[in-house]
Amino acid sequence: MIGVVAAGGAVTTMLVGLVTNAVSESEWPGWLGWLQRHAWFSFAVLGGALVGLTMLLAALSATQTPPQSNEPLRPEDRSEPPGAALVLRSLPRDTAAFTDRSAELETLVRSVRVSQESGSALPVHVIDGMPGVGKTTFAVHAGHVLSERFPDGQFFVNLNGHTTGRTPVQPTEALASLLAATGVPVQRIPVGDDVGAVTEARAAMWRSGLADKKALLILDNASSYRQFEPLLPGGSGCLVLVTSRKRMAVDEEVILPVAALPSEHSVDLFVRLSGRPTDLLDHAVLADLVGLCGYLPLGVSLLAARLRHHPSWSAEDLRARLVAARDRLGELRAGERAVAATFALSYRDLGPEGQRFFQHLGFYPGTDLDAYAGAALGLVSVAAAREQLDALYDAHLIDEHPGSRYRLHDLLRDYARGLADEGGTMEHVQAVQRVCTYYLAALSVANGHILRGGAAIPALPDVAAQVETPPMESRTTALGWLENERANVLACIRRANSLALHELVIRMAAAMAPFLRQAGPWDQAVSLHRAAAEAARHTGDRRALACALTEVGVIRRFMAAYPEAIEALNEAVTEYEAVGERRGKADALNQAGIVSYMIADNDAAARAQTEALALYRDIGDRLGQANALADLGMVRRQTSQFDGAVEDQTEALSIYRELGDRYGEANSLRDLGIVHCLMGEYELATRRHRQAFDIYQELDDRVHQAYALNELGVVRRLTGDLPGAREAHAQALEHYTELGERFGRANSIRHLGVLDRMDGNATEAIRMLEDALGSYRDLGSRGGEAAALGDLGVAHGLVAEQDHAIEAFRQSLEILRALGDRCGEAEVLNHWGMLVHASGDWAASRGHFEQALGLAQEIRCPLEQARALEGIGRCNWMADGPAQAADSLSEALAVYRRLGANRAADAVERLLVSQAG
Repeated sequence: MIGVVAAGGAVTTMLVGLVTNAVSESEWPGWLGWLQRHAWFSFAVLGGALVGLTMLLAALSATQTPPQSNEPLRPEDRSEPPGAALVLRSLPRDTAAFTDRSAELETLVRSVRVSQESGSALPVHVIDGMPGVGKTTFAVHAGHVLSERFPDGQFFVNLNGHTTGRTPVQPTEALASLLAATGVPVQRIPVGDDVGAVTEARAAMWRSGLADKKALLILDNASSYRQFEPLLPGGSGCLVLVTSRKRMAVDEEVILPVAALPSEHSVDLFVRLSGRPTDLLDHAVLADLVGLCGYLPLGVSLLAARLRHHPSWSAEDLRARLVAARDRLGELRAGERAVAATFALSYRDLGPEGQRFFQHLGFYPGTDLDAYAGAALGLVSVAAAREQLDALYDAHLIDEHPGSRYRLHDLLRDYARGLADEGGTMEHVQAVQRVCTYYLAALSVANGHILRGGAAIPALPDVAAQVETPPMESRTTALGWLENERANVLACIRRANSLALHELVIRMAAAMAPFLRQAGPWDQAVSLHRAAAEAARHTGDRRALACALTEVGVIRRFMAAYPEAIEALNEAVTEYEAVGERRGKADALNQAGIVSYMIADNDAAARAQTEALALYRDIGDRLGQANALADLGMVRRQTSQFDGAVEDQTEALSIYRELGDRYGEANSLRDLGIVHCLMGEYELATRRHRQAFDIYQELDDRVHQAYALNELGVVRRLTGDLPGAREAHAQALEHYTELGERFGRANSIRHLGVLDRMDGNATEAIRMLEDALGSYRDLGSRGGEAAALGDLGVAHGLVAEQDHAIEAFRQSLEILRALGDRCGEAEVLNHWGMLVHASGDWAASRGHFEQALGLAQEIRCPLEQARALEGIGRCNWMADGPAQAADSLSEALAVYRRLGANRAADAVERLLVSQAG
């Protein structure tokens, strides 16, 4: 089913090929003055705005099977509503064991204070130092100290510049995460194949969003200036702290080197963490201990933890053990020995189960993990994993993060990997297989909540059925889990791919597809599904290849890469045919039909949807049937086959209700409302739009609420409620602007431009309509372009710019005829007839009206039929006298009254009364 992409998502906006059907209202103001200037008497003229057909195409949370309309992330599914003034505070927890870094902290605070008090731009502060020296701890502590100075948000990003087993985070990925975290809808985040251009576009959006803000950004573990430079805010009020193991000599940055702790501070830290009374410790021994671990906070913390957990040990005992450990590491450099010895001492203290569990953590491809992922890695129960993680935390071998999550320090990850690698490659592969299987099981649970009724969930491997998964009791909790685990799941897929675990890559990509369809970023999703396609080619699994290609086609459609989408979907159809997979073929055909619809290839769209519908019916796929019927109905509606459109959408609506699919129900109701409006059934159209709007409110879908408001506004305008129409369009415009929905915004602006024209403000109308026209052209929306051109032609006529008006009408008709939009063609012909009528060429004017009448009667579009009849009557009046006009005018009057278009009816009635007089 075709809908609107939202959330979360968001995206640069989708570039869409929209086809709009034309509906316009008779209007008097504005044209009257122009006619009077040309010695004309008052007469009702044909105005108009095209009904915006809301057909931004959406991704639906679906599996490789039924493609469906996207259900955007709702406000309660996020930490803040989309578009809200988000104040994100994502700093890790400040440590209670922070050791005095007074000189460094004073330098940083003074630098910030001086810059803020003088009004100068805050410089970037680069915190560098050797591994384990406490750079991140210092940056986080400083962030908490300075947080009140940066009330617009505090952000923390781990760039993985020196993380074992992890590729450094690319700037474009980090920017997507930052934009999404600040509430930018997924459709607004720029995507594309040119990584440089996408990075630049995302960086520009990020800088724009922080232009007037006071925010703090910590970029942890950077590998180079080039990696973090695109993430730097453009405004002068933001503070950026960068941590790195490398010394970065860059201009305009403040370098804050963090060295090993002074001896006395190291001893103080040790005493605090050891839990031993100071008077029972030999400070000379403590000085030796902290010296042996290089005065590094990480090593000191580990040593203190060992003493705390061994009440029978003395400091001297601990020193003897550490010296022995260092001797065994003699082949390492002094600095490495200092840290590795403390690791070894802590590791040997764990016991066999704890040691084995710690080793397995070294194989984890992700950044942070919970007890469920830990259980999968360690091949233990979740309860046992919690105990092990707690023990490792107590031993300072892992860090705790909010949400009962844990993370290894990079040096400890290196150490764990080194220990685990002694077991050989097979152990590594098996650990990755286990954690990927866990994620498959958890994704299956999450998909059960986010997929729409009737959608199939990918089958799990048998081993996954026994895996413990986190509790996910609602869509909200499922989406929250997916957001938290997205980066970890993708990292696991990348590791599985590097290990040639092709079957896991295929399954995990399929399991992530529903979430990535709605949450993006779409360029990341394309890369994932391409990897799945390559994995399928390696294994010779043509069905899996077809599934991956279908997902590539869907995501490419969201990115407005229509040729690439068609290519992928056509290849998917071929692959499905080769293996006799009818459901998959139907899905690919349905998606290909949607793309054809987007590019206004209506014949191809109808063929694809008809074939897909037949396949869905053969296999009894009710949701697939509803989606194909709804999409076919939209094709028929945009080609002015109104009866067929109503029939298709009504059947789709019935199935959606049968399945309890509220989102599909709302979309079909809204599209039925559009068709009923085109057929002049305004009361029924209003009822359908209100029903759709109520469901969108229930779903907290503000994008679709805005579309329903725009369509309600059109009906109100056509029935003479101009204040109500303006209110609806203005409210829709507010939603679209806030959400970054450019196509919907263009529709609202166009509708408001028509209202300005009706109020006699032609200059403002032209400005608004040109704004909308530019947006439609930027978006590749041919239907929107035709609509705006038709309205611009009328507005230019009001200010006596006849040449501009004719050119606008000509261009509009050319597009509408190419699109097969006969209702829109009839409307523009009526506009053109009105313009020619004003010049006194009755015969030419009548010719335009007669063409419009023939089209309107053929497709049963009563409003354009009435306007054509009125125009013919007025031409006859002027050419042959009032008596020759009576029949056409009377017939037009009857249609207007039946439709409830009372303003137009009153105008015609006054004209007939004047004739009788």
